[in-house]
Amino acid sequence: MRSLLSLTHVRREIALALWAGFLAGVLASCVAIGGSPAAHQQASIASTNAPVPGSSEEQLQEQSVTKVSPAIVKVTNVGVGLGSGVILTKNGYIVTNNHVVAQASSLTVTLADNRTLSAHLVGTDPIDDLAVVKVNAANLPTATLGDSSRLVVGETVLAIGNPIGYTRTATIGIVSALNRTVQEGQNSRASIPNAIQTSAPINPGNSGGALINLGGQVVGIPTLAAIDPEFGTTANGIGFAIPSNTVARIAPQLIKYGKVIHSGRPAIGVYVEDVDAQLAAAYNLPISHGVLVIKDTPGGGAAKAGIKPYDIIIAVNGQATSSESALLDVLAQHQPGQSVSVTVVTKGGQHRTYRVKLGELAVNGG
Repeated sequence: MRSLLSLTHVRREIALALWAGFLAGVLASCVAIGGSPAAHQQASIASTNAPVPGSSEEQLQEQSVTKVSPAIVKVTNVGVGLGSGVILTKNGYIVTNNHVVAQASSLTVTLADNRTLSAHLVGTDPIDDLAVVKVNAANLPTATLGDSSRLVVGETVLAIGNPIGYTRTATIGIVSALNRTVQEGQNSRASIPNAIQTSAPINPGNSGGALINLGGQVVGIPTLAAIDPEFGTTANGIGFAIPSNTVARIAPQLIKYGKVIHSGRPAIGVYVEDVDAQLAAAYNLPISHGVLVIKDTPGGGAAKAGIKPYDIIIAVNGQATSSESALLDVLAQHQPGQSVSVTVVTKGGQHRTYRVKLGELAVNGG
């Protein structure tokens, strides 16, 4: 019994010695940093809350948003809906999407300083889904248009607008792809060549706002998000913007003339419809793919070259045109005045190739 008690006593002494050593170490540490346990606790808290320097890209993001946000406005199509706009001039010319102001009887613009002003429609370009409105104001903050041709896939971009009414909201993503041709649908005439695809979230209300680079320049005007064809819902992370170079070409014309005089778009001078099995059966066509010529534009390049209604365009410069969208994709690679080879299948089943001089697409701003 005595030996057991002695062993227990020894263990207690060892444990006390270890605990005393631990406390001595803690006190020594406290003295080293401030002289007391309280000072040690304060130093620990201060260290935890110390700011972490941001990366250079994060700083650029903040600077870019700060620079552009004052020029982003909310455009309200009274009784219809709302969208966004970008102030281009100090005296109140604002670019937005045509679909934002479509069928407008009354328009208002809410500025970054929360003033809401009446606006009037200056001009529209339904084909490019662009419009310009104006407010009577002076010395407004403006945004700078960048060169969209210098964008690269993977580049960081931010979208600024008014999604579902949350003013001047910024979202971030990258340039996912370039030179897309997108059609807006929903009774819209817009077909946008060279569109910028981005992963930056674009929600209802973002339309007409700004897609900006890290230099604080507007490189695109967000216009729509992709729709999942299977479920009919918005596809996350797939949005599109009109290139700033298109805006730079169209907006001055809308401001000066109220309409587009020169679209800058190539056209072969035909009205077309996609060919599928149903259309092929209805018109007794020899193939069930391609683009059916419904009619020629009088004096257009196709008519001059010899292309006729019911010819089916299957390729341009050797690139397959299985749909109107594919045809637009190919044409977007060219300029008015250039010539292209157009391969067709006639209603009788013959393959023919014509040399067509591209004209300029006529756009009526209204």
